[in-house]
Amino acid sequence: MSSSALCLAAAAAAASPAALAPQPDASPAPVAPVSPAAPASCLESGDGYFRARLAGAIETNIDWPNSGTQCEGESKNTPPGVRLSFQRVPSGASNLLFVIGLSGVREGRPGREVRANLTIIVQGTDRFFGTLGDSRCTVDSLSQRRLRSAKVYRVEARGFCTQPAHAIRGDGAVLVSTFEFAGAVRYDPPEANAEKPAKNGPVK
Repeated sequence: MSSSALCLAAAAAAASPAALAPQPDASPAPVAPVSPAAPASCLESGDGYFRARLAGAIETNIDWPNSGTQCEGESKNTPPGVRLSFQRVPSGASNLLFVIGLSGVREGRPGREVRANLTIIVQGTDRFFGTLGDSRCTVDSLSQRRLRSAKVYRVEARGFCTQPAHAIRGDGAVLVSTFEFAGAVRYDPPEANAEKPAKNGPVK
């Protein structure tokens, strides 16, 4: 082939659609950074906590600050009062869940000598310990402060148990000699609470 023919062929190839098409980028697409999950916390105000002294089948002193502690609370109908729960996220070696039912507590009102029902659940097992009533534990002081939501209050309380919580299945008992906490309680209308099943079985 003559030199002029080679030049014409090269020009034709350069002008072809395949030659003009953009070439794919071989570099990998950038990966968006993964934002770490926000740590669990009990109260947005940063002043939630749960503390307790346990002896018997579970021997430990609990001192959970606001950060890393998950708490929930709601009003209840049977008997009238409130119910709160506390657990550690991520859970510690003991992996405990505390559920406290307080009788006679009303929205926004302080309380003294409040009867308390206590249940301790070792999560991931079938171990439950409960007072099965509100005659074994007492809250000697309780205060409430309204939070940003109209029906949500910060509830702070301090109490003790005079008798242990017994195993729901099997043997053993746990005495919670003292406990204190600050968590949130949402007060729902009575008709809303009537439709809610009781949580965690033995707690009322």
